[in-house]
Amino acid sequence: MNDIPYNIKFFDDNVLSYEKWFAENSFVFLSEIKTIREVLPLEGRGLDIGMGSGLFSSALQIKEGIEPAKAMRDKAIERGLAPLDAVAENLPYRNNSFDFVLMTTVICFLHNIEQAFHEVFRVLKTNGIFILAFIDKNSVEGKNILKKKNKNGFYKEAQLYSYSEVQTLLVKSNFEVDKTMQTLFGNLDEIKNVQIPEYGSGEGSFVVIKAKKNK
Repeated sequence: MNDIPYNIKFFDDNVLSYEKWFAENSFVFLSEIKTIREVLPLEGRGLDIGMGSGLFSSALQIKEGIEPAKAMRDKAIERGLAPLDAVAENLPYRNNSFDFVLMTTVICFLHNIEQAFHEVFRVLKTNGIFILAFIDKNSVEGKNILKKKNKNGFYKEAQLYSYSEVQTLLVKSNFEVDKTMQTLFGNLDEIKNVQIPEYGSGEGSFVVIKAKKNK
């Protein structure tokens, strides 16, 4: 068990805490779902990378995904989903398999973000869509996480990125940024309703980028 990466083991051991947090912060969760839906294709075969316990996948009706933490994967299976045991840097799918790929608050936990983006590019069909959702490190919540990360097991070894850093990595990986949306304005504990997504970045803590695979 000692060779299991910290992030995977922590998520494996804390499924209940993960689920409880989203239950207690339902307006945060619903605001994030609403923002992802703004750019999510209405049809086609989709893949959720870092499915977790299946909360987001289930809400967004994406059945296929990968999740390296077994307890999380088991919970996703209970929700009727079909996660595989794999990591983002080595996807167990053929080239040109998916119409869209979703990655929600996963990039901060990746061992090799460029390799993961390369894999997303590989499994996407031509003109396929990559939807990347993350906490901007320069946002209110991003700064809160960085300030308290040593006391928060989920983010203890996380590497947050800014919008400009993510955009640069996407372009480097031959993706074209098509649209950017944002939500979670202000401190999370002050969000008492479902927020309306806004275009762009720089104000909301939760940023969603819709990028297209270039030929």
